[in-house]
Amino acid sequence: MTSQNSSFTEKQPVEILQKLIRFDTTNPPGNEGPCIEYIKGLFESAGVETKVFECRENRPNLVARIPGDNLSRPLLVQGHVDVVTADTQSWKHPPFEGRLADGFVWGRGALDMKGGVAMMISALLKIVEQGGKPPGDIVFAALSDEEAGGNCGAKFMVENHPEQFSGVRYAVGEFGGASMDFAGRRFYPVQVSEKQICWMQATLRGPGGHGSMPIQGGSMGKLGRLLCALDTKSLPVRITPVARQMIETMAQHARFPANFILKQLLNPLLTNLVLYLLGNRARILRPLLHNTVSPTIVNGGSKVNVIPSEIVLTLDGRLVPGSTPQELINEIRSLAGDSINIEITRHDPGPEKPDMSMFSLIEDVLKAADPEAVAVPLLMPGVTDARFFSKLGIQTYGFLPLKLPRGLDYFSLIHNANERVPADALEFGAGALLDLFLRHGSQDSA
Repeated sequence: MTSQNSSFTEKQPVEILQKLIRFDTTNPPGNEGPCIEYIKGLFESAGVETKVFECRENRPNLVARIPGDNLSRPLLVQGHVDVVTADTQSWKHPPFEGRLADGFVWGRGALDMKGGVAMMISALLKIVEQGGKPPGDIVFAALSDEEAGGNCGAKFMVENHPEQFSGVRYAVGEFGGASMDFAGRRFYPVQVSEKQICWMQATLRGPGGHGSMPIQGGSMGKLGRLLCALDTKSLPVRITPVARQMIETMAQHARFPANFILKQLLNPLLTNLVLYLLGNRARILRPLLHNTVSPTIVNGGSKVNVIPSEIVLTLDGRLVPGSTPQELINEIRSLAGDSINIEITRHDPGPEKPDMSMFSLIEDVLKAADPEAVAVPLLMPGVTDARFFSKLGIQTYGFLPLKLPRGLDYFSLIHNANERVPADALEFGAGALLDLFLRHGSQDSA
């Protein structure tokens, strides 16, 4: 355990992030215990009450409460401390060293999402140090297991300890807030909604036999046709209200001809053509306008000289809000044929419509931090712990504000080698979060 004095002085986001990265919380297995214990020490050294809730051994979750003035509802501030593997990747600096080099903090989790957790902790410790009180209590939750589905983290907390979040209407978490330069403007996508997990298994069957006697129309051929269809064709265009608002806001602030091109994305007859013409620049937009499905695991065959009669293909499907698993199955079959047997293995639904009441406050905070900022609502193509907290009626805003240098491809660094975050962006983000925490509740008259 870090001593009380040194813990309390550890309130700069860069320093906190370096120490968080040095805990190897690769999930699986996670082993978040020592990392959570470090965070617990920071808050307790500052005189903040904490509670730990353990799903199972070495898979804890921490809740710390910063008392407010009871002028508004509590605000939930939540983030996960587990990370994905760095194995098989070639790194410039060791992924669990937390090295500060070239103006960046390098390491697994620098962006997803120990960097965000460090900014949150830094802002909260500064509130305590300065003796101020936010309008309402701030409930900080450091969570385990997000990268493997959240069963031992947010899901466990929501299902077993919902009283810890009593009265909360809004939360701040991942994924959003990093600047994105497009068409001469600096946009900050703020997550207000996310797609739904829809994991599936497709079973393909056909005649089997001896490898020396080739078979046409077998399970391997069916697999090839399915993979080819998923690789070369798009599922139908689906324009949700959040995606529409995001694109319309970007078009409103972008320069010509980008503003004209963006507007054409909202015409379903032109959407896919415009995405094609935009190329890599449309990478963040493409999954927001369709249900998506990615083949990820193939199981079939056991011997080199035996043609398998059955192959099972695992599919990672993601649904836009309002869409259903059966609709996705129908879309896949429309591309690849009706003979495929598709089974849903996991579906995590979420709310269809976000509560946007706090968005204007986030806009104000961003404008104060960066006068050139344009906040846009983001439909997240993946999922976060927000889907679990939504079951308690909590609207999460993915807001980890980072003012990034032009040309830094934020999305390509997440879960990839050489994940890193600019040190000055961490300072920017901690300052913006501090402003938000001290002003939260102005949008809520309840």
